[in-house]
Amino acid sequence: MVAMKGVLSQTTPFFMAGIRLVPAGFLVLLVAWWLKREQPGGIKAWLWISIFALLDGAMFQGFLAAGLTRTGAGLGSVIIDSQPIAVALLSRWLFGEIIGFWGGIGLGFGVFGIALIGLPQEWFNSLFSAQSFSVTLNSLDLFNSGELLMLLASLSMAAGTVCIRYVSRYADPVVATGWHMVLGGIPLFFLSGIWESNQWNGIDLQGWLSLGYSTIFGSAIAYGIFFYLASKGNLTSLSSLTFLTPVFALSFGNLFFNEILTSWQWLGVSLTLVSIYFINQREMIEKQFNSFRSKFWDFSKRTMSKLS
Repeated sequence: MVAMKGVLSQTTPFFMAGIRLVPAGFLVLLVAWWLKREQPGGIKAWLWISIFALLDGAMFQGFLAAGLTRTGAGLGSVIIDSQPIAVALLSRWLFGEIIGFWGGIGLGFGVFGIALIGLPQEWFNSLFSAQSFSVTLNSLDLFNSGELLMLLASLSMAAGTVCIRYVSRYADPVVATGWHMVLGGIPLFFLSGIWESNQWNGIDLQGWLSLGYSTIFGSAIAYGIFFYLASKGNLTSLSSLTFLTPVFALSFGNLFFNEILTSWQWLGVSLTLVSIYFINQREMIEKQFNSFRSKFWDFSKRTMSKLS
């Protein structure tokens, strides 16, 4: 997301979104062909791939790119990376995946953690002064900029993540991922042709490298692996790993560029890691907690009987 935000000053949002999708889609299809994976066949397969392309391709990338022009990469990352909540709720409703008490706590920790990482530190410092925080909060018009677009992008991504379960019933998930990027990018190029101009004239070498990085690593590799795993495993547990996105960004920035993390950001990193553990180990934690509670009650009963 930081790479996308950096190149937006040189290009236009819908063109950038299309570039992220279409070339990456062809790369995934090339790998799928090399692996001899079966191409989609039948109306149901292409129908679900088209829905997948609309939700996770055109809508997610379109809302994301448009939202980034009106908000910062940090706040945008917080909103986007909160999509595991929507995935968890949809998975519970559609597939019966159990979130549970500990999974719910983990989701809450994750959202609070990425908020500490991505939101302005002044917001949290002002919590110690109610008057200062009230003035700052009232001066914000959250939905007058890009926050609503980023929220729509997050919901589109969540719907797309859930959609892959249906897609994989009729098509190979890797091949479907490639086609959904190609098909999802076409409307974005169409909108770019109608509403935008000078899409690539101002892009310098560093800008093209940023686009290439976003296309290859942020789309082709990340999408291919993510949706392959989403078609097989627990969606709630898998989507929770997106909480790690801002953690990696901060860690690499600190390691390679000597960027200093604030105390709030360190707390956010810690909470995010705890949230990943809680969500992915929620069943084991529940069993251990129930076992401890049972032993505690047995011990209490024995102690009370001896005292009486």
